[in-house]
Amino acid sequence: MRAKPPALGYLRKDVSGVSQDWDEAQMRSLAKRLGYELCKTVTFGAGTDAPVDRLVEAARNFGVDAVIAPGLQHFGNVVPGELVEVCDLITVTPQQTYSRSALSRIWA
Repeated sequence: MRAKPPALGYLRKDVSGVSQDWDEAQMRSLAKRLGYELCKTVTFGAGTDAPVDRLVEAARNFGVDAVIAPGLQHFGNVVPGELVEVCDLITVTPQQTYSRSALSRIWA
């Protein structure tokens, strides 16, 4: 059993642009502050087919409790419902948690 709950980082290279290193550092910092073990950061570009589906698959494969992203702009400014069915989504800016349990009650 892990000492800390596992999380994945996620970003779109085309959205982060030259700030990619900064975004990654901010995700690592937030993960640490919230008590998560950041297992890996998944990065996709503009040409990636079905990025949310691929991220959901990665979240399932890694068995993470959360995905941490720089902001919702990396998801086209919407909370991806299929992701929060699997794990929590935490954004750095603004710092917000979209909880799988809370959203499942709203969507039920």
